Amino acid sequence: MPLDQPESQGQAAPTHDGEGAQMGFLDHLEELRRRLFYSAISIFAVATLLFLQKDWVFDTVLFGPRRLDFAAYRAWCWLSHVVGAGDAFCVKEIGYELINTTMMGNFTTHIMVSLVGGFVLSFPLVAAQIWFFIRPALKLRERQAARGIGLATSGLFFTGVLFGYYIIVPFSLQFLGNYTLGDVASRISVTSYIKTLVSIVVAAGLVFQLPIAVYFLSKLGLVTPEWLRKYRKHAVVGILIVAAIITPPDVTSQILVSIPVLLLYEVSILISRRVVRASASQPAS
Repeated sequence: MPLDQPESQGQAAPTHDGEGAQMGFLDHLEELRRRLFYSAISIFAVATLLFLQKDWVFDTVLFGPRRLDFAAYRAWCWLSHVVGAGDAFCVKEIGYELINTTMMGNFTTHIMVSLVGGFVLSFPLVAAQIWFFIRPALKLRERQAARGIGLATSGLFFTGVLFGYYIIVPFSLQFLGNYTLGDVASRISVTSYIKTLVSIVVAAGLVFQLPIAVYFLSKLGLVTPEWLRKYRKHAVVGILIVAAIITPPDVTSQILVSIPVLLLYEVSILISRRVVRASASQPAS
């Protein structure tokens, strides 16, 4: 559901500027409660479907990076042969096994995965509810300028999720799963494995929302392209810190995360400049 389309049910979209300002504090709370309720319903509905599709969710999606024929590993092996390195980059074995150490471990992991998956797949609907909440407070020209923001938000989020799943996760699992200390065998709890994978994927999706955040901050006048350029070096340090948080402590994964985020930062500067120019060209109301 595109965020820039009027809501088909419930409160009608305002037809003139400033109508959102007429809502009282309790009205805003009621509207927020309604949007949170719709978001929760969509998340739980999708989570229920995922809960019922346990075999596919775990065997195909979550345990996919543990199979030697995983797409990322095949790509590494292909690249290894292309550059003349033979099988140097090929993954020939998975050097760790998953175990469950608690009675409720598998069940609680199943519930956690279903809820997180419900949020990920319902993200466009959740983002739509956020947009419907803030839309009445925007002026007509601001709503018109925000057309396509829904598609951009969902597109960036799912791009980040796929990037995390196919790029960051394989490197992370191979590094952490094959990291050894003496003769200690790597027997990893399934909960630890799932939490590592899920945190990387969701974090990557949210980090890719940087241009959207800059767009709204620029609309509010809190961020300018000059400010973003001035603090570019500080942003690089911040991006490296974020990359270190959402990835394991190996340089390769941190670089893989940092490069697209740095590119998104440069794109955000262009977005901010466009927003500022558009605001400057509009007559004062």
